[in-house]
Amino acid sequence: MSLDWIYYAISWILLTWHSAWDAIGVPVDAVIGTNFAWILAIFFLVVTVRVILFPVFVKQIKSQRAMQALQPQVKALQEKHKGDRETLQKEMMELYRKEKANPLMGCLPMFLQIPVFLGLFHTLKRLNPDNHLKTLYGWSVDQFNSASSAKLFTAPISGRFGSTPAELANLGANGTTVKIIAGVLVLVMMGTTYLTSRQMILKTGWAEDPQQRMIQRLMLYGIPLSLLVSGSIFPIGVIIYWVTNNLFTLGQQQWVLRKYPPPPTASKATTSTSTRKTVQPAKTSGLFGRKPAPQVPTKATAPKVAAPKPGAKPANPKKGRPAKRQG
Repeated sequence: MSLDWIYYAISWILLTWHSAWDAIGVPVDAVIGTNFAWILAIFFLVVTVRVILFPVFVKQIKSQRAMQALQPQVKALQEKHKGDRETLQKEMMELYRKEKANPLMGCLPMFLQIPVFLGLFHTLKRLNPDNHLKTLYGWSVDQFNSASSAKLFTAPISGRFGSTPAELANLGANGTTVKIIAGVLVLVMMGTTYLTSRQMILKTGWAEDPQQRMIQRLMLYGIPLSLLVSGSIFPIGVIIYWVTNNLFTLGQQQWVLRKYPPPPTASKATTSTSTRKTVQPAKTSGLFGRKPAPQVPTKATAPKVAAPKPGAKPANPKKGRPAKRQG
């Protein structure tokens, strides 16, 4: 399958943004060893792609919310089919199908950006003054020569950490400078990639589903570590794209997660419900848990007779009794 359409699309976006910055008056020549018109073109390539993929990103968040809502049922299936992995997987797939939840939706935006990454990688890799196919993918000769000499702090954007001396000589670059700039950018790329995954996991929590948890661990640790090796073959312009994309993702995730906050987890709801149900009446213990002193039973006392009011005639207790007979 030919990927020329991707190369044409990436080239068109880059050239359009570069022409826009040139028209605004951004210097074409290097300032502080940097050709800002081309760096900004790569930056706004990220903005263009992320704006296009924003609806997909919102669907990703909603899918993750749906997966969270299914966690109690997933946990119940795990308890029911403990030790029977095959049956568990079948039951979980049936649950996802019934509830219209897609476990792989969380990775969809990243997968959709892979063609953009490959297109930019191929486009920047071609930027060599000795390349005779300068007008390929819609480039003019002047645009190609300008991009070939574009630099970031004197390091060509088409240079790589692993560039050979011959490649660096064709680009008119210093090998030490290229390695320093590329090395620093690779470390920043690894750090920002880790932070984007960590931000999402901290907001949504670790999944109960083993398959989902494995994907989360892969995104959190596996991908950043793999960049330590693969970053050496990426052109500096591609690393600039990746770092910019990560920074854009951090801001976008923060906004979306505030707008669509994760629902309270089922475990928390269950815990709070059970806590409310198991509340016992207060014990009759004393302060700080000490037992109260035993109560001594008191004897019943005769009712008190009210004293006569001042000035009242004394009551005659004999009044009303029959008189005694005298014999």
